[in-house]
Amino acid sequence: MTVHHVAVVGAGMAAARFAQQFSARTGGAARLTLYGAEPHAPYNRTLLADVLTGRYDEHAVGLPYGPDAEVRTGTRVTAVDPATRTLTLDDGSAARYDTLVLATGAAPVPPDLPGPHGALPEGVHVLRTLADCRGLADDARRVTRAVVVGGGVLGVSAARALAALGLRTAIVHRAPHLMERHLDPAPAGALRRHLEALGIAVHTGATARALHGTGRVTAVELPGGRHLRAGLVVFACGVRPRTGLARAAGLTVRRGVVVDDHLATSAPGVHAVGDCAEHRGIVHGLADPAWQQADVLAARLSGADPRARYTGTRPHTRLTAGSLQLAAFGDPGTDAAGPRDVLRLADATRGTYKQLVLDGDRLASAVLLGDLTTAGDLIRAWRHDEPLPADPSRLLVPEGAHP
Repeated sequence: MTVHHVAVVGAGMAAARFAQQFSARTGGAARLTLYGAEPHAPYNRTLLADVLTGRYDEHAVGLPYGPDAEVRTGTRVTAVDPATRTLTLDDGSAARYDTLVLATGAAPVPPDLPGPHGALPEGVHVLRTLADCRGLADDARRVTRAVVVGGGVLGVSAARALAALGLRTAIVHRAPHLMERHLDPAPAGALRRHLEALGIAVHTGATARALHGTGRVTAVELPGGRHLRAGLVVFACGVRPRTGLARAAGLTVRRGVVVDDHLATSAPGVHAVGDCAEHRGIVHGLADPAWQQADVLAARLSGADPRARYTGTRPHTRLTAGSLQLAAFGDPGTDAAGPRDVLRLADATRGTYKQLVLDGDRLASAVLLGDLTTAGDLIRAWRHDEPLPADPSRLLVPEGAHP
């Protein structure tokens, strides 16, 4: 009797979560193979900044993927043929599958910033893999100044890590304030002050125009001809879903690989989860939605819950790096249609800032900086759309800290 073979293209966070949940539900009754281009077994990509600072070593960030999964590291899938249910691998061999899961993730999007001779000089990095982390850590030992281009979650995290390594670090961010996808101007200002207190220079509303240096980067040029000296540069300008395999295989692709509530693509027997998937027009690009998608798909494909559906995620952003502790969720705007109340609590001495945006007796969004003690309760109330207590300000103060 032939054992059903589930193949997963990718061995990142979504793939590992799917494999772990699928294995737990099937107990080895199906064959499960993960094909990963990196030489590493699955690991937690959100902890790369902590690997960079030495808080964790590479082995400490590994992810469980179940006892029954075979992980083929260093194996790139170069083509998918849904008609014959065949994968082509980078060594020219072919592998058959019965069910396919695309978990190809996303790739960094570098800005168009050529060096003086049309090519990127040495010392320019992205931070997406353990190999990137290793190269960046090695480079950081030889220089004293760094510039991070991009002030989103990854850019802030990378800048904090580089500053912790002793580099004079600057952030250059195109938007008017940091992390504009997650924060409105007030909490973004609190985050900026926190970073500046750590010695990180923040340049918002500024675009990196060019890189300077012969052979190796020496500076980043800003508008008006201003130069920021830099021995290394990190591009943290966002990511783009890896959809090349899906597109070449004839699957429906828009920004990401289009999936329905069953996480099924337009080709029979092919599914997609994580950063490469587009569900109801949304590509989340965050760990929490990827894991929720993986859980739903594992329940369906294992037979544990054939009716399981993914209807979307209300994701939250959490950033913990040394003294930088931040959680943000919900619509960051405080100028949405209809009246909204805003509660803010700032403690300059402790370096904390907390903000709740209320829509009636419901929580529209929240930002916590410097103290995440009440984050769990707030996220739960927001996700389940629970009514808030009569005095919502009590949600900003940890239990036992009330006067």
